[in-house]
Parts: sequence; C-alpha cells; structure tokens
Amino acid sequence: MTEIDAKIDALVPAWLHLPDIAEMFDVEVTRVRQLVKEGQLIAVRRGENRALQVPAAFIDGNKVVKGLSGTLTLLRDDGFSDEEMLEWLFTPDPTLPGTPAQALSENRGTEVKRRAQALAV
Repeated sequence: MTEIDAKIDALVPAWLHLPDIAEMFDVEVTRVRQLVKEGQLIAVRRGENRALQVPAAFIDGNKVVKGLSGTLTLLRDDGFSDEEMLEWLFTPDPTLPGTPAQALSENRGTEVKRRAQALAV
C-alpha cells in the first residue's frame, strides 16, 4: 500500500474505496484488506484524506477481474513495485490494443500474462 504520483493517478480513470468494494463483494472490509495484503489487489493512498483506494478497473461486479491476481504475481516476480505495476497496467499499448487493464476486463488475460512474462526476459 503506497501513495502514488500524479502521473499514475492521471492514468487510472476511476478509483474505489475499500468499503465500497466490500459492499460490492458482500464481505467485511477486512476481507478486502486481506486481498490487498495477499497481493490480489493493489491499493494506494490518494485523495484529501489519503484513504486507500483500488482502481475500479480491477473490480468486475462482485469479484476481482479474472486474471488480475496472476498478472500482479508475474509483475511482482519481475521486481515491479506497486507504482510500476499500475503504470504498466494503465498505459495504452497500441499492439494490444488498449491498456493491459482493459484487456483483462475484456477477458483477454492470456495475452496480458504473456506480455507480463516477456518483461522478465
């Protein structure tokens, strides 16, 4: 859990607070915190009161977007920080097309993971 710079904040179109995600998932907020702690979600401190927030693109209705946690694991294994992962996931890639985060939400996770694995080479 980290604070982010303006560049990354500008890349991410929408954010959700942890209590809002807990409500969407119909779980306690402690469960959402656990998902962050386990590395299945990235939460950063932002806004006036520095509240923890998660990119809205990481949530699909009442669950984490399919393929996100595996992608985050690959990027972490490659030595990416939370900030670097957010930047990579939300930077448009014309060859994808769109951003890796968009591709995950469109069920194109296999290609996103392939590209994440290629970063280690």
